[in-house]
Amino acid sequence: MVKANSKIIVQKTEIAFINKEIGEYISLTDIAKYRSATEPFSVINNWMRSRNTIEFLGLWEKLNNPDFKPIEFERFKNEAGSNYFVLSPQKWIENTNATGITSKSGRYGGTFAYIDIAFEFASWISSEFKLYLITEFKRLKHDENYRLQLEWDLQRTISKINYRIHTDAIKENLIPKEITKQQANFVYANEADLLNVALFGITAKEWRENNHEQKGNIRDDATLEQLVVLSNLESINALLVGQSLSQGERLVQLNKVAITQMKSLIESKATKKLK
Repeated sequence: MVKANSKIIVQKTEIAFINKEIGEYISLTDIAKYRSATEPFSVINNWMRSRNTIEFLGLWEKLNNPDFKPIEFERFKNEAGSNYFVLSPQKWIENTNATGITSKSGRYGGTFAYIDIAFEFASWISSEFKLYLITEFKRLKHDENYRLQLEWDLQRTISKINYRIHTDAIKENLIPKEITKQQANFVYANEADLLNVALFGITAKEWRENNHEQKGNIRDDATLEQLVVLSNLESINALLVGQSLSQGERLVQLNKVAITQMKSLIESKATKKLK
């Protein structure tokens, strides 16, 4: 679903989206700026004076909102179109208990409407603008669905990798190397370096001293397998901290975990498919 504060550009006009329980809401305020950048609320209020608009809003609420107040709706519909009739989003919401439109004042406020209503408003603004809005909205949804599919595939692959970690037997060659007694007794001021030593065998500073020609840091240079293990070590270290173990004791245990998991990942077919 579209996240809060998502935005698209339609004919050089920035249009914001918010996500509510029943779906996506598009900013009527931003759409109105296509007609009047300085007085968008006046554009919205003029649109809501129309009898056709009131009938459309009322029908949408009847179909989607069980708490809608039809008596108040009928009053607005009968008055719509007359010279004295004025209706704002706030008045419509307060009197009819409408949910298709939301409106909040203030710096981060604005008027938003469910996509069906927003497209109807855009059509009143400009048929051409409505077409571009729908096109950009579809593109946004397509890109979002594609991104979610990639994330799901990655999560599924990581799950396979983690399953292999927990089921594989220990191999003969140790990767990474076991830490020395001196390293186990050394107190690391930075917890991140504790993990670096457990997995890479050196601190971030030692890596930089040995790799002057490379950009980034020790973790930027890590392989996929190392990054997976590093993520696991962070969670395990948090548990060990909760057990009040010293850094030396935690380093020994984390190093053992790193060795076991790296050996498993090196031979994992699921990992090789990612490369």
